[in-house]
Amino acid sequence: MKQRLLNLVTSISSDKVSSTRIPRAMELCPKLSQINASTSFAMSATSLVLRTCFATAIALLTTIIATPQLIVAEEWSEIESRGELKVAVKDNLRPLGFTDESGSLIGLEIDIARKLAEELLGDTEAVEFIPVTNKERLQVVLEDEVDIAIARVAVTSSRSRIVDFSRHYYLDGTGIITKNTGIKNISGLTNNRIAVLKNSATIAVIRNRLPNTTLIGVDSYQEALQLIETKQADAFAGDRSVLTGWVQEYPDYQLLPERLSGAALAIVMPKGLQYKELRSKVNQAIAHWKKSGWLEERIEYWGL
Repeated sequence: MKQRLLNLVTSISSDKVSSTRIPRAMELCPKLSQINASTSFAMSATSLVLRTCFATAIALLTTIIATPQLIVAEEWSEIESRGELKVAVKDNLRPLGFTDESGSLIGLEIDIARKLAEELLGDTEAVEFIPVTNKERLQVVLEDEVDIAIARVAVTSSRSRIVDFSRHYYLDGTGIITKNTGIKNISGLTNNRIAVLKNSATIAVIRNRLPNTTLIGVDSYQEALQLIETKQADAFAGDRSVLTGWVQEYPDYQLLPERLSGAALAIVMPKGLQYKELRSKVNQAIAHWKKSGWLEERIEYWGL
């Protein structure tokens, strides 16, 4: 609402009133709906009516800017009154978030969500899990379908433009797995064939660290597994958290010890003053978990 008002005020004050602006203006100034915007007369009349709305828009902006704490209190009270935290998670990404044999969601990020519910609402069960795909992780936060997302989201500058991030809870990065027991570290992969996901950031990392290797693009982890099993590739490079789950599921593979790049995983939250208290509580909780050792214990428990 605040941004829409700002856009309207800017448009009016600069005399840039066009047919594309009229529908937007109508949303904030209902009087404009009485004007037929298809005529030149309507354009003039619209401009006049827009100018009468200028003072109202300024007044609304002043109210919004002057009362941020009321907005903050209202947003946090909504979560408290609901008595439940809505969290987007992964349900197919071992060991961060996955479904066990009994159908229950488990994993490091599930533990974090439950612990956060306990910190904020006093109950580890006061959480609703909403499984999401990678494409949906930010979208559900932006569209207010969830309060937060804990779904293996790495902090990046482009993502930070549209959402806020908490303190990081885990440092992920690029790793390599292989089935060849003779390969103990990345120095044993100097001239080997490494499978990588097509169009992934991993490609640049491997080219920089292992420039003499041959990269084979794949569309999925399953395709990479098939290449290694059929000896068409010697190793697979990807996110260490995901590869850890791979090794847990396929024990005859080994994860090489080197972390070739860094990626901080953090909780995704909406931008805006109204979410300030939520962000503060989440960051305080993560700081407490790090200090107490709880977070490190859970990371080790899940083999990360």
